[in-house]
Amino acid sequence: MEDTLTTALKWFASGSGVVAALMVSLDSGRRVTGWGFVLFVASSIAWMAGAALTNDWALGSQNIALFAINIFGVYRYLIRKKADG
Repeated sequence: MEDTLTTALKWFASGSGVVAALMVSLDSGRRVTGWGFVLFVASSIAWMAGAALTNDWALGSQNIALFAINIFGVYRYLIRKKADG
């Protein structure tokens, strides 16, 4: 049986990933989409921690890649100035 920390991390990762996907899919503007990517970053971190605690390296490596993609999403929607055009 998994310990409480691992279970809590996995449930947070799962729930925050679903909410982030909803935020991004709503296409409610750059700010909402950007904060959706922030939530995806938190979800990826939780998945990586849960993967490390359970030695699930397939899940961990997937979320390392998703973490990098989500950081780019944060940059694109919250940090970078919108291109004119």
